[in-house]
Amino acid sequence: MDWVTLREKLRLWLKEYRYVILVLFLGIVLMLLPQSNEREERDTEAPVAETVAAVSLQEQLEQILTMVQGAGKVRVLLTEAAGERVVYQTDGEESSQNSKRTDTVILSDSGRAESGLIQQILPPTYQGAVILCQGADSAAVRLALIEAVSNATGLSSDRISVLKMK
Repeated sequence: MDWVTLREKLRLWLKEYRYVILVLFLGIVLMLLPQSNEREERDTEAPVAETVAAVSLQEQLEQILTMVQGAGKVRVLLTEAAGERVVYQTDGEESSQNSKRTDTVILSDSGRAESGLIQQILPPTYQGAVILCQGADSAAVRLALIEAVSNATGLSSDRISVLKMK
């Protein structure tokens, strides 16, 4: 075969299959475009929000506990047993064989992002608290601090330690 006939066959083949080649080329270009990272961004934001909530509660407790008569300067450390939990709405369906099937309700927005329908957000549960304060010598101050932290966090008094600050 000479170059002229080969070039003529190639030209005829390209003319016949030009739409198929165009669609394949557009598909490759679309696959190479960067994907939106909305789902990854939402997943990385959740742990940050949980730690911010715990730090915020610690700071709020420190501010309030410094106002207790005789407490002086106060520092608070809270340890979490479980972070903030999200409970999603589910649909249940019972079948005739006494088995129950549940599906999470999914919402889609205009940008095709999907997320579960949130039923409620459960606050974090705390494992314990350590309170350092200047006025820890007084039993009345220790009792007032333990009651305040117990009411704010739901911890029992045996899980709260009040220590004297240097």
